[in-house]
Amino acid sequence: MSEQTDVKAELSTPGEREIHVERIFEAPRERVFAAYTDPELIPQWWGPYGTTTVVDEFEPRAGGRWRFVSQDSGGDEAAFRGVFREVVAPERIVWTFEWEGMPGHVSVETSRFEDLGDGRTKVIADTVFHTGAERDGMLDSGMERGMNETFARLDELLAA
Repeated sequence: MSEQTDVKAELSTPGEREIHVERIFEAPRERVFAAYTDPELIPQWWGPYGTTTVVDEFEPRAGGRWRFVSQDSGGDEAAFRGVFREVVAPERIVWTFEWEGMPGHVSVETSRFEDLGDGRTKVIADTVFHTGAERDGMLDSGMERGMNETFARLDELLAA
């Protein structure tokens, strides 16, 4: 398992409350979408290197709830939860995201899965926060590094 990846997500902030991410995966859209929606696969890639994730609750359908508990190499736990607003296989997922360490700060993420036609998939994720300060707090938390490590782990799963 490598802790370095040459492939990085493209991250931008198109508005004061938004984060826009694009990342290409070397796998068909159906496989990438399945990795996002199969509770058996999520623990194999969710979170940066050195973390383990337990899927506590996961109902990928409109109105369904999700909750993940991640543990880092030092034993510290962090829990995340939300509600699915829309799930359209294999095209789109809209869900809320809340870190339980800061309850009430809920963002909404829309992920689109674009079939590039050559066995590759572009994931385009747009996250909207309530305030610019909440967005900036996410960026300042090390989110970009963690996201790129998480995506590298997803690359490894998709290649297996």
